Amino acid sequence: MIKSIAFFLVFTLTWSIGTSQPRHTMDSLHQQLAMAKEDTSRVKALILLCYNYRLGFSDSSLYYGQQALELSQKIKYPAGELRSLQYMSITQEQMGNLPKALEMAFKALEIAKEHHLENLAGGALNALGETYIILKDFPKAVKYLTQQRILGEALGFEEAIGYAMYDLGYAFEEMNQLDSATYYEKEAIKHFDKISRKEPIIYKVLGDVEMKSGNQAAALQYYQESLRISIANNERRATAYAYNKIASFYNTVKQTDSAIYYARKGLESATLIEQRKSIMEAAALLSTLYEPTDTRESLRYLKIADAYKDSLFGTGNLQAVQALVANEEDRQKEMAATKVAYQNRLQQYVLIAGLAMLLIVAFFLYRNSQKEKKAKNLLQHKNMVIEQTLNNLKATQSQLIQSEKMASLGELTAGIAHEIQNPLNFVNNFSEVNKELLAEMKDEIDKGNLAEAKSIAEDIIGNQEKINHHGKRADAIVKGMLQHSQSSSGVKELTDINALAEEYLRLAYHGIKAKDKSFNASLKTNYDDTICNINIIPPEIGRVILNLVNNAFYAVAEKARTNIQGYEPTVSLSTSKRGDKIFISVEDNGNGVPKKVLDKIFQPFFTTKPTGQGTGLGLSLSYDIVKAHGGELKVDTKDNESSVFTVELPL
Repeated sequence: MIKSIAFFLVFTLTWSIGTSQPRHTMDSLHQQLAMAKEDTSRVKALILLCYNYRLGFSDSSLYYGQQALELSQKIKYPAGELRSLQYMSITQEQMGNLPKALEMAFKALEIAKEHHLENLAGGALNALGETYIILKDFPKAVKYLTQQRILGEALGFEEAIGYAMYDLGYAFEEMNQLDSATYYEKEAIKHFDKISRKEPIIYKVLGDVEMKSGNQAAALQYYQESLRISIANNERRATAYAYNKIASFYNTVKQTDSAIYYARKGLESATLIEQRKSIMEAAALLSTLYEPTDTRESLRYLKIADAYKDSLFGTGNLQAVQALVANEEDRQKEMAATKVAYQNRLQQYVLIAGLAMLLIVAFFLYRNSQKEKKAKNLLQHKNMVIEQTLNNLKATQSQLIQSEKMASLGELTAGIAHEIQNPLNFVNNFSEVNKELLAEMKDEIDKGNLAEAKSIAEDIIGNQEKINHHGKRADAIVKGMLQHSQSSSGVKELTDINALAEEYLRLAYHGIKAKDKSFNASLKTNYDDTICNINIIPPEIGRVILNLVNNAFYAVAEKARTNIQGYEPTVSLSTSKRGDKIFISVEDNGNGVPKKVLDKIFQPFFTTKPTGQGTGLGLSLSYDIVKAHGGELKVDTKDNESSVFTVELPL
């Protein structure tokens, strides 16, 4: 629909171009007409022919326009009626049939109003504007041309705005308001420049302004520019205007021969297109020019001028115009009266509706007041239920968090037990050996074999040193675990992050081995030795590392159960320093985290593990701990390949 409007507005609002159409364009239109069915496509083809024939072939223009009008009425196509009427109005105005031009233009506006097609009525507005300029009724001309300009601006149509500006300048020049005329013509040039077009008729008006201002040389330059452009564009109407203006100029400066030459050229050009006003002006000027030297020729041209003047402004025409204008004014008054009556009725309806609404509102207010009381009581009851439910939820949440902590503690305890078992085994084994060696040494002493006794004593001393070493190792493990098992004070301490990472990796591995004897995985570590001690809360960061490593072990164990050929479970733990930040990365070659749940894994109680194997709090707690340290916990994953969880901490 928008394309259709824009397409026809091009023709509607640019009727005053006056360009002779190339032969192939007309042939193409006739081909379209021959192929078109009895529908809107045929109407459009007829309208385009009416438009393109409007200046040089008036009879053809009216013929195709009338066909378009009749077909539009037959198929009930208001837009076609509107367009055909306004194009024929343009043709009638160009021919000088002013009553018919007004009649068709008024009818077009009536159809536009009735069917809400005001956007398509630009041609009718322009035809009315130019007709009223010819009739010297400039206030009405300015009224309709201003409406055309506003319509063009609303549609963003530069060509339409340009022609409206030109005709407004023409009207103001006729009223001798030369500053306004110059302003509008300059504005018209700007709008035509935007579409790379030169319009000769603009320079004709600028020439008239200069003539009235006494600038004859400038006026001639404008007239000659108008003639040059019109000839280059093959615009016959503008060519006739320009010839007549140049002839009038030479008559003013008393160059009779030149004036006669250009007046004849103007008459020839106007006659070719049956441009009555231009024929009348050229003939009248030739009559004046020949009067001093050739009375017979002067009389001949005077008769031509009078005949065309009568066809334009004869008594019959003027009476018809007055009748049309009076009818249009009566119609406008009737429409205004109808509008006022409608508005009065509408106000009455609004008042009645308002009273009805007040009664309805009063009824609903009373009813709502009763409902509000009931709702208030119900709301109080619901609030009590919600509060009780919330308390239950908080209790359940606390239990789940405690369950997660206990699960982590269980895994940590299993790791500790496995870690302590090694030095204890050494202590027990070497104690048994020393007992046997002491018995042997006693026998050797009894035998008097002191050398052998001393040798056995040396072995006992060595074993005792090993017992002492592993006893201290067990003591250190117990002390360290006691320290980590204590409630966090929330105080940060300078901590060797590499040692902390290694310790919790080892505890996590021993913990999972204690639960699943068949579990086996390759552990890879890569610690950055340039990292100095950093300020953290060791038990909390240890818990983060423990959670991440346990998740990694779970991931590779799950993938190992699928019996993939050549698969080797691998968990890597690394630390690094980049700039002012420390990075702790835990990577596994498990199945990765599914993309669809990636944005949920740090939410409390969300878990991908089967029911009973996880509470969904491990990553959530780890995320909160890292955030509390001013850091970030991020994840990078590839489906069926790997996952990398990275803790980023400030130095």
